[in-house]
Amino acid sequence: MLQIRSLTITHRKDLRIILEKFNMALNDGDKAVIIGEEGNGKSTLMKWIYNPELVDDYSECEGERVTSGEVLGYLPQELPEADKAKTLYEYFSEAQFFYDKEPKELSEMAMKFLVPSDFFYSDQKMGSLSGGEKVKAQLMRLLMDNPTVLLLDEPSNDIDISTLELLERLINDWKHIVLFISHDETLIENTANVIIHIEQIMRKTKSRYTVVRDNYSNYIERRAENFERQTQQAINDRKEKKRRDEKYARVYNSVDFALTNISKGARDALGKNLKDKMHTVKAMGKRFEKEDENMTQMPEQEEAIFFKLGDENARMPAGKTVIEYELDELRTPDGTKVLSKGVFLRVRGPEKICIVGKNGVGKTTLLKRMAEELLSRKDIKAQYMPQNYEELLDLDVTPVEFLDDTGDKAIRTRIRTYLGALKYTADEMDHSIRELSGGQKAKVLLLKMSLSDANVLILDEPTRNFSPLSGPVIRKMIDSFPGAVISISHDRKYIEEVCTKTYTLTEKGLM
Repeated sequence: MLQIRSLTITHRKDLRIILEKFNMALNDGDKAVIIGEEGNGKSTLMKWIYNPELVDDYSECEGERVTSGEVLGYLPQELPEADKAKTLYEYFSEAQFFYDKEPKELSEMAMKFLVPSDFFYSDQKMGSLSGGEKVKAQLMRLLMDNPTVLLLDEPSNDIDISTLELLERLINDWKHIVLFISHDETLIENTANVIIHIEQIMRKTKSRYTVVRDNYSNYIERRAENFERQTQQAINDRKEKKRRDEKYARVYNSVDFALTNISKGARDALGKNLKDKMHTVKAMGKRFEKEDENMTQMPEQEEAIFFKLGDENARMPAGKTVIEYELDELRTPDGTKVLSKGVFLRVRGPEKICIVGKNGVGKTTLLKRMAEELLSRKDIKAQYMPQNYEELLDLDVTPVEFLDDTGDKAIRTRIRTYLGALKYTADEMDHSIRELSGGQKAKVLLLKMSLSDANVLILDEPTRNFSPLSGPVIRKMIDSFPGAVISISHDRKYIEEVCTKTYTLTEKGLM
C-alpha cells in the first residue's frame, strides 16, 4: 500500500499553498494519474512521495507518507544533469541488479523496448540520446531494480507512437501500483482507473484536489455535468433570493413607514403592534441571512487557458508555396551519422503538416534545419517553438521581461493582462523563467507567437507540456490558426484533430 496522510505543500518563495491536507491510498492494481494545470504541484507531489528531500529547497511540506515495505521506482520528468555525461553502460551498471540479469533477460527487455540488443553496453553518452531514447533508458534501468510502485513523471513525453503503445501495455499489465503524470489524453484514457485532480482556484489562492476511482472519460463527463447542475441550481437559488428579498423589502419598508408616521393618539396601542411586527420582520431577515449561508454556491473550477494564435493578417494564400525543402542526406548535428536520405517536403497554403517517426530517426534535427531556412525568409513571417524551450528562452529574466524588452509601462501592463489570462499569478509573472514549469515555459513561447504577426508556425511537440484539460484548447488554437503549421508530434489526438497531412520520417526520407 502507498498512503499519503494530510499532506500540505507550501511554496517557500511566495508562501502559496499548492496542496492542502491531501489524502490518498493506493493498492495493487491501481493505475492512478495525477492531472492539473501547469504549475499546480504535480511533479512536486511526485518527488515528495519518492523522496521528500528532493523538494526541500523550494517547498515546505507537512504530512505523512506510508509505503508499507513497497519498493519505489521513480522516473523524473527530466534526465538529471549528473546522468547526461554517463555512457549507457555506466548508467545501467549503477542499477542495483544489473549484473544479476542474464543476457537473455536483457535481450528480451531490449526487444520489448525496441532498442538494439547491445544498448546496455554502449559507450554513447546519455545526454546525446533523443528524448524518447532517454525515456526508454530510464524506464529500463528503473525496471531492473524490481520496484513494486512505479512513480512516472511524464513518461509519455518525447516517445514515439509505438513506444507509447508499449508504455500503455506496461501500465495495464503492471500487477502492483502505478502513479503517473501525463499530458497524453489517449494514454490516460487507455490506462488510468484512478484520477487525482489538483486544482488552484480563486485566482490561485486556494488549493483543491479530487480523488476519484473511475476512468478519465467518465470523470470529465461527470465533472462537466456536476458543474452544469450546480451552476443552474446556484442561478435558481439567486433568482429565488432576489424575489424573496424584494418581497421582504416591501414588507419592511411598509412597517417602517407606518412606525415613522404613526399619529400621537395611536402610539400606545397601534405603536406596540407595529413594534412587535417590526421585531417579527427583523427576525425573518436574520433567518433569511442564515438560509443564505447554505445557498448553493456558484461552482469554481480551474479553467483551461485560451487565446488566439494569429488573425486575418496571418492568413496564408492557398496557392502560396511555404516551403519546398530537399535534402540529399540528413545527418546528425555533429555530421557523423546519416539519418535519412532523399528528404523532400512541399508545403502549400495553410496546410498543417505533422512529421512522425521512431525515436532517434532525426525528426527534431530535420525540423531545426527547416526552421533555419523559414526564419531567414523575407516573404513569410515564421515563429519556431523548439522541443527544448531553453534554446529560445532566457531563463534568468521574468516572463514579462522576455516578452517585452522596451520597458514601456503600457506594453508591460498589456503583457501582464495576457499572462493573467494564461493563469499566471502576479508572483509568477515576477519569477525568473528558470523557476517555471515546462507548461508555463511553453505558454510564454505560445504567447510570443500570438503577439507576433507570424503566418508560419514551426512546432516541435507543441502539446507535450500542457495538461489533458488544456490539450483540447491548444489543439483548437492551432487548428484555427489561419497560416501554415509544420510540426512534430506523437500526440495521437493532435495528429487526428489538427493535422491535414502526416509524413513518417524514415531512413529513406519522408513517406
